[in-house]
Amino acid sequence: MEKTLKIDPFGFREYDARWLYPDNINLEGIEVLGKGLGTQIINHTKKINPRIVVGHDYRSYSEEIKSALKKGLISTGCFIEDIGLSLSPMVYFAQFNLNSDAIAMVTASHNENGWTGVKMGIKKGLTHAPEEMKELKEITLNKKFIEGVGGEKQIKNFQKIYKDNLINNNKIGKKIKVVVACGNGTAGIFAPDILKSIGCDVIELDCNLDYTFPKYNPNPEDLKMLHAIAKEVKENNADIGFGFDGDGDRLGVIDNNGNEIFSDKIGLLIARNLSHKFNNSKFVVDVKSTGLYSKDRILLENNCETIYWKTGHSHIKRKVNTENALAGFEKSGHFFFNKPLGYGYDDGINSAIQVCHLLNSQNKKMSEIINDLPNTYQTPTMSPFCKDSEKYKVVKDLVNKIEKIKNEKEKIDGQEINEILTVNGVRFSFADGSWGLIRASSNKPSLVVVTESPTSDDRKKKIFQFIDNLLQNTGKIGEYDQKII
Repeated sequence: MEKTLKIDPFGFREYDARWLYPDNINLEGIEVLGKGLGTQIINHTKKINPRIVVGHDYRSYSEEIKSALKKGLISTGCFIEDIGLSLSPMVYFAQFNLNSDAIAMVTASHNENGWTGVKMGIKKGLTHAPEEMKELKEITLNKKFIEGVGGEKQIKNFQKIYKDNLINNNKIGKKIKVVVACGNGTAGIFAPDILKSIGCDVIELDCNLDYTFPKYNPNPEDLKMLHAIAKEVKENNADIGFGFDGDGDRLGVIDNNGNEIFSDKIGLLIARNLSHKFNNSKFVVDVKSTGLYSKDRILLENNCETIYWKTGHSHIKRKVNTENALAGFEKSGHFFFNKPLGYGYDDGINSAIQVCHLLNSQNKKMSEIINDLPNTYQTPTMSPFCKDSEKYKVVKDLVNKIEKIKNEKEKIDGQEINEILTVNGVRFSFADGSWGLIRASSNKPSLVVVTESPTSDDRKKKIFQFIDNLLQNTGKIGEYDQKII
């Protein structure tokens, strides 16, 4: 009797595949996904036996999911090079280091326990974008599989090769005291070692691996995690605090006073620092990022251009690649360093190293460096529930509504909307530099809301209240994951 196959079509998202396991996908479904991915890789590479680097994160069920995925890949003719327990950037690095044809990383990143997924890519340094995900979905659900004879081998000690690559040439002269928080996720066996080895004095916080995530999800945008880091920084009189997500491709930063610095502003500090050496450069930032980039005095003095683009690690990676930008920054904490600084992919530990270089090069505390930027009042990323089947329609209707408000010169907190960007949801801006954003989440059944004002905290809140009223009036919105008052 044929085993029951379970694979929810909504799991094929914009640039990752993510499901609740085993509710929305089972091991038979994962194996079929492997067949679909193997077929897609063979079609793109034109190779009968392409080599695929595979890794997994430290969730209780990730290894069994990886085994089912490999079984599907091998059945199409793929040869697997399994590097074992990994971070996503370790898998990305392995594609360059081992010169393989593609990658597949079993992870649900910072999603709550119960979620699983796969980050995958064919061209080096890039991961699947919507076009590739649509193609993969079609191959998988229609079972248009190639049959072949593949195989697999274990790559031993690749963790050390990855660590050494980040440690070499990154030694710092100043003894920086760093709190390293990993939320009991996979980064716990990487980040402390690497940062100690470049010369940091490391204080570990929740770095032991525990797939139950007993305190909070390893998510550097989660206020609970950030508050825990802030407390540890203050108690230890540390210079800086770093928080890493579940698969190690994102970074959150707390300054020496225990204040959170949103990652888009860390990105701006790094961009400023790089612009002196690499003038005439391009930087790519996502639509959730601060408006300060476009008018930054130092970037403009150094003839640098900033492009606002779609949120999502695959989108920003690709834009950095196609624009030949020096670096890309996402508010969620994904940083991308292109040649000569990196391979273009996102690595949270490498991002932390770049922040250490920033501190090493300046005779200032982190709080003083951040004070060099104009002050803005910014919300965290807030995600109200909205069904996957409804979220894009809700956003489309809100785009029309906000364009109508702009055309009719309706005022929000006494201001008219003067610019609308619709490259990813809708980002509407005002003359004073304040803005609000509504977009559909790419990997969960929710929307994403952010607001910022350089004028006042009150204006930031008023813009959020305006957005929240619009959302509540749709009747399609559930609870927020976190919400400003």
